[in-house]
Amino acid sequence: MFQTAETMQAAVLHAPGDIRVEQVPVPEPGPDEALVRVAACGVCGSDIARMLHPGVAYHFPIICGHEFSGHVVRLGDRLAAKGRVREGDLVTVPPLIPCKVCEPCSQGHFSLCKNYGYFGSRRDGAYAQYVTVPDENLMVLPADLDPRAAAMLDPAAIALHALWRTKMRGGRRVAVVGAGPIGLFAVQWARLAGASDVLVVELNEQKAAMAVEAGATRTATAAEAADEVAGDGYDIVIESAGVPATVDQAVALTARHGEAVFIGIPHDPVVLPKATFSSFLRREVTLHGAWNSFSAPFPGEEWRVAARALASGELAWKFMITHELGLDALPETMAALGERSIFSSKVLFLPNEE
Repeated sequence: MFQTAETMQAAVLHAPGDIRVEQVPVPEPGPDEALVRVAACGVCGSDIARMLHPGVAYHFPIICGHEFSGHVVRLGDRLAAKGRVREGDLVTVPPLIPCKVCEPCSQGHFSLCKNYGYFGSRRDGAYAQYVTVPDENLMVLPADLDPRAAAMLDPAAIALHALWRTKMRGGRRVAVVGAGPIGLFAVQWARLAGASDVLVVELNEQKAAMAVEAGATRTATAAEAADEVAGDGYDIVIESAGVPATVDQAVALTARHGEAVFIGIPHDPVVLPKATFSSFLRREVTLHGAWNSFSAPFPGEEWRVAARALASGELAWKFMITHELGLDALPETMAALGERSIFSSKVLFLPNEE
């Protein structure tokens, strides 16, 4: 049996902006849980808001972080008896813990669960050396997969879930608004699905360059430039930035009988100008919401397809990583991300590396 110390290092959120890297007890897995030694944990935009702004975290203190991978180091008794998971296995962890009893769950729509748990927001997450994980949230991956890639399965699955909300077919023109990690995965999924033309709208020139590396056939770093190349519009528009102006732009870029799907979460009111609304109405555009990435059987085909694509090399991921840091750097890094004082794409924390 793996032996751990009694305490571990963790970045604990005590109040908005009050993040302390401190020693806390190593959690004890329950009978149906595993103790996972965290290999890598990525920063999601929701982490930045949760850790820095009032009214976002559900309770204090809490350890945030939900995009993570690690290795199983201890099994609860009932989980060990099943033989599905073994010590040493590389796992990624779908962060949603569905209740399995509400109506959406009974229909297999786990993303829409009414009473879910969630790593890093409703229970302790993985900005820590160890975390306990329930049986159904342990997704065993090939041992030779890079744990950093495994930690990026969540944004990859979110992008695929959004694309699957549409009637995407080969030959379609696709626009992606926002070139963060989810947007960069969306570009790749669109190309793999046979998109003939993929435009990425991204104001930041460095991120626009990353979009080209992801497979974008063209980029626009200003709204006017996007309008110029749009022509009659794009068949599929994926909005991943979550800013009112980009929501408006995504609707305006959509072609007749086209579809716009929204992943980004705006923190300000979204108002469609009259001209945009009139265009959306007259073009009979379909607007889709995309929430999380989960379906049946849990965690869903989105996760299984994404895992295979990362393992096979169909999905590129290394080029997105701009930071690999220890937990000691988390408080100042999170503050810098909130202030937008550093350039970043995918930021990974490696809690167990020296």
